[in-house]
Amino acid sequence: MHYPWWYVPNFTAPMLIAGIATIHVFVSLYAVGGGIVLAGEVSHAYKSNDRPMLDYLRTHTLFFILLTVVFGAITGVGIWWTIGLASPLATESLIHIFVFGWAMEYVFFVIEIVSAFVFHYYWGRLDPKTHAAIGWIYAISAYISLVLITGITAFQLDIGNWTPEKGMWTAFFNPQTIPQIMARSGAALLLASLYIYLHAAFKLRNDVHLRSLVENRVSKWGMAGAALVTAGGAWWYVNIPESAKSALAGASALNILTALIFLASAVVFFMLYFGPYRHPGWLNPGFAILYFLLGIAATGTGEFIREGARKPYIVYNYVTGNNVLVSEIPKLQASGYLNGGVWTRAYLKEQYPQAVTKDGNIDYAEMLKLPVAEQVKVGKVLFQYHCNDCHSTNGFSGLDRLTQGWTRDMISTVVTHLNKAHYFMPPWCGNDAEAVLITEFIQSLSEPTPAGMKFSEEESSEKEKTSNLAAREESDR
Repeated sequence: MHYPWWYVPNFTAPMLIAGIATIHVFVSLYAVGGGIVLAGEVSHAYKSNDRPMLDYLRTHTLFFILLTVVFGAITGVGIWWTIGLASPLATESLIHIFVFGWAMEYVFFVIEIVSAFVFHYYWGRLDPKTHAAIGWIYAISAYISLVLITGITAFQLDIGNWTPEKGMWTAFFNPQTIPQIMARSGAALLLASLYIYLHAAFKLRNDVHLRSLVENRVSKWGMAGAALVTAGGAWWYVNIPESAKSALAGASALNILTALIFLASAVVFFMLYFGPYRHPGWLNPGFAILYFLLGIAATGTGEFIREGARKPYIVYNYVTGNNVLVSEIPKLQASGYLNGGVWTRAYLKEQYPQAVTKDGNIDYAEMLKLPVAEQVKVGKVLFQYHCNDCHSTNGFSGLDRLTQGWTRDMISTVVTHLNKAHYFMPPWCGNDAEAVLITEFIQSLSEPTPAGMKFSEEESSEKEKTSNLAAREESDR
């Protein structure tokens, strides 16, 4: 059974999820990497009795908590809210498959929150050894959360040899888990160093000695992060499924972005090495902002590529993008996609009672007897449930422009062979009658061939002549 659809006009629901998730990733990775860097640097400052460094780290901890705990929590809830509306079946599946994993993650999340506040608000009230231990408790808890969530989201890209009969750990240790943990660990350390640079460049503007010390020490964390991002990203690419590699190879933009992420990581590594590490004193607001933007670009690009490679399945080979289990597709193709949903049957029974049988099933022969205008309306319902999660009628990924200039036969052929026409799309999950209905709707959206396209205009004119001739011959008969 498919779920009620959630319509986001022009922008589409997946893009809204991507926007919120990307903002959250920028903060959540800092929550992990920043915790490790703060714990490490606080421990070192206590051992060396570096009071100025400890004073700076205390001010940075407040900035860290406000951004990661407050803003990070809001965007984290936003992700759950949007995926629950846009991809309810995938969300349900991930909860059921990884119920114990989520339980562990929530426990460690609570430990994170408590230890973060204790670390900050009891600064100076705890002995150095206990205070440093609290910092490490936060860092370890945050990192375990990253490991758990990364394994679960990696499962969406490649389920490996998992089947519903196998347990959670088989699903968790899929081919993508370790490479993505490595890449995200690197991104966490890299972003943490860049956040600290950004903060220190403004906070320590008048303290050249302390600013140089901060940039020199933090540069080691950043270089380690850049190296892990590069190694993890390469390992990720080697291990992705063949369909994902084909999707990347077939999208020139993704190929360019893949090259850019490795280039950006290398640039940041060498800038850190030859700048703050070898020659401290470079750090200023402009330099820190440049570093920060490069890190954000590299991280955001990596997340975009990961999402682009995951099509057409919200959970690879298990849940399709239109919220249907792969195992349900043959049944829906036989009995009808609209017949597979409680909501669709109820709506059509109310609108077209003559086309719904007494037992509540849709009579498709009657549906095809409806006037064309009504068939278009039924086709719109099909679009909303079957296609709306990736496409809009107009705007981003809008069908009006994607089918511009297409004939009715072209639309019909693509509809019935979705995964053949575009291998990154799920199969058509409806029956033949529904293919006719959705074709009528898409044809009503399709824009004409742009003016000035000479060959297309001549071809269209010739087809129109042929069509008119056939109509006259039929009339004569």
